[in-house]
Order: sequence, then C-alpha cells, then structure tokens
Amino acid sequence: MTPPAPDDTGAGVALELERLRAVVEVGMTRIDGSLALLVQRSDQTDSKLADHETRLDALERSRWPLPSLAALVAVVGVMLALWQAGTAR
Repeated sequence: MTPPAPDDTGAGVALELERLRAVVEVGMTRIDGSLALLVQRSDQTDSKLADHETRLDALERSRWPLPSLAALVAVVGVMLALWQAGTAR
C-alpha cells in the first residue's frame, strides 16, 4: 500500500475548510440580520410604549378635576340646604 500524496490530502482538507468557513459566514450574516430586525422591532415597541404612557398620563391629568368638582358641588348643595333650612324658620 502506498500512502496518499500529501498534496492531495492537504488540498482536499483546505477546500472543505474553505467551504465550511463560507457556510459559517453565511449563517452568521443571517443571524446578524435577524438580530438587527429584532432590535429594530424592540425599539419600535419601546417608542410605542412611551407614547402610550404619555397619552395615559395626559388622560389622568385631565381627569383629576372631576372628583374635586363633584365634591365641591356636594358641599355647595349641603350649604344651600342648610341655609334654606335656617331661613325657613
């Protein structure tokens, strides 16, 4: 038996390593693209969440006078009722 020629084995291994490197490089490029897309979607979600928080805060601020106004009307109503009861005697 004769051993294989070193040039033939080395060239085959080098060719397979080059193919493997190319496959890994393509896979890493796809992964990078997918991660970039996920980061972009995350940023969009964060901006939407911040917008919703701002809108919710505005709604809460514009709503606070309603309970205060209701309490003020109730106090004025009680005072008017007491005044009318006091003047009716």
